[in-house]
Amino acid sequence: MTNTQIKLFVKIAETGSFTKAGLELNMTQPAVSRAISSLESELDIPLLLRDRRSGVRLTEAGQRILVLFREILGTFAKVDQAVADEKGLQVGTIRVGAFPVAGAHFLPPIIAAIAEKHPGIEFELHEGNIDELRSWLETRVIDIAFLIPPDDDWETIPLYREKMYAVIREDNPLSRLSVIPVKQLAREPFITCKAGYEPPIIDLFERAGAPFQSKYIVQSVSMALRMAEEGLGYPILSELALKTLPPRLVKSELEPEAYRDIRLAVPSLHEASHAVKLFIRTTLSLFPPQERRS
Repeated sequence: MTNTQIKLFVKIAETGSFTKAGLELNMTQPAVSRAISSLESELDIPLLLRDRRSGVRLTEAGQRILVLFREILGTFAKVDQAVADEKGLQVGTIRVGAFPVAGAHFLPPIIAAIAEKHPGIEFELHEGNIDELRSWLETRVIDIAFLIPPDDDWETIPLYREKMYAVIREDNPLSRLSVIPVKQLAREPFITCKAGYEPPIIDLFERAGAPFQSKYIVQSVSMALRMAEEGLGYPILSELALKTLPPRLVKSELEPEAYRDIRLAVPSLHEASHAVKLFIRTTLSLFPPQERRS
């Protein structure tokens, strides 16, 4: 097994195509085929299934080996970084995953700060929902993620606690209340946003002793706000998502109060590369503990 074969297999798995993987790694189609055939022959198991209609798919063994190969490539990267550090250079790639609201708030200043001091550091950004982020961490597609609990499968660092609000159309009588009891809200049609809001909201309703039942379930903050504008119901959203509120909508505090925790998550802090540790240090310096809500 060679570094090139491992990189090629991972790239084929990610692109679903021999041709695309070859182009990205500057390899000809025959060279790609020979490298993969040689790899499968050496391991004595099939890793990829070729189908003209559905493209390239991984076998069950291929799916398991993909995770291991990503870990091996991560180890190669750490060796490269250690050599660069010895030479006084800072190089490496940081593969970061974030859900949209967290990515927009945290990533630009973090990347700018690192790029200014360490221009050799590269970033590979993955934006997705919470379930996708967890899957990408598990399969080592990303090195670090902005996550919300539950996150017991990884090592995490508390980053930010954001307050959550009910978002109601201004012609709803409840909008006149500065603080809305959750028991009162429970009588209104509720819009559940799947973008990482369910765990803290379920906890909120349990603490309030109020029944929790969704009238509508949506995938994005923008859709939840659009439906609230039409008076179809109300969502409960976080302060970072509500920096700009559409016309005709107001946000109200809740009784009891509700918060959502955002954390940095990695498979292992001990095994994290120098570049990832730099990312963590930079993030905590830009968003220090005294600025977090308690």
